[in-house]
Amino acid sequence: MRHAALTRETKETQIEVSVNLDGTGSSDLATGVGFFDHMLTHLARHGLFDLVVKAQGDLEVDAHHTVEDIGICLGKVFQDAVGEGKGLVRFGHAVIPMDEALAEVAVDVSGRPYLAFSAAFLQGRVGDFDAELVEEFFRAFAVNGRMTIHVHLRAGSNVHHSIEAMFKAFARALSAAVRVDPRVKDVPSTKGTITQ
Repeated sequence: MRHAALTRETKETQIEVSVNLDGTGSSDLATGVGFFDHMLTHLARHGLFDLVVKAQGDLEVDAHHTVEDIGICLGKVFQDAVGEGKGLVRFGHAVIPMDEALAEVAVDVSGRPYLAFSAAFLQGRVGDFDAELVEEFFRAFAVNGRMTIHVHLRAGSNVHHSIEAMFKAFARALSAAVRVDPRVKDVPSTKGTITQ
């Protein structure tokens, strides 16, 4: 099984995460940020990842440190679970609607961290979750997972729908990218590595 776990503790957050890439979509989540738990549930369910995230953060300040640090931890465990990447599909892409919202996400498990994020009209809050934290999460995930991730919100007027569409599209794109293709016998790169 392609599984990884991590514990990270700073003066701002204490986080435990684990992932099974070949799971069934189960999740055990407690971040202290209700809407973020809802989004991570979608990541697990629609990516078919088994995901555990337990976090305590300085929510008396705001949710920024908690969301960003979870992105850091999840990026790292996904990279660890992929390993050297033999047999990996490597690329994934999804376009997902959520009522009036439409999100497009592309993922390359390339070893080259990069985030392209465009959601100019994504503003406001959902519960205690600031919409600007979506970009912070994806950036932390991309950098620490050493992946290229493009996230583009194509349409959306409802903040909840817009963010949910992005997380569902990310789940499907990431699931496709980390899938193993039995026809691929080596690392899916002409340079022979996706980890450096």
